[in-house]
Amino acid sequence: MTSITTGGSTAAGSFTTSKTTYTWAIASCERTTIDGIVYVVHWTVAANDGTYASSAYGSIGLEQPEGDVIPYADLTPELVIGWVQGKLDVPAIETALQAQLDEQAAPTKAAGVPWA
Repeated sequence: MTSITTGGSTAAGSFTTSKTTYTWAIASCERTTIDGIVYVVHWTVAANDGTYASSAYGSIGLEQPEGDVIPYADLTPELVIGWVQGKLDVPAIETALQAQLDEQAAPTKAAGVPWA
């Protein structure tokens, strides 16, 4: 699996500097065999701040392309990740992953009993 890593995140239209690294990857592509057109992409994104980690997985459907079709063998991870990110709310996903990292670093909930 090949991936693209980005640092920082975009939230609410403004850039926020973060030590968190987000790594986007393509887990699998579903395609028609007659023409190689990809119609579903399964993606992952992992967040890591050097101490804590979190991840998300999803699938997204693609429409039939208009015009020239890129041959399946010529697709690159960067291109397909671009398709995926173009259809998703990337800032919201990265913000949610950051919230999970923040919760790991400073938990707001706990379970257990007060006696030994």
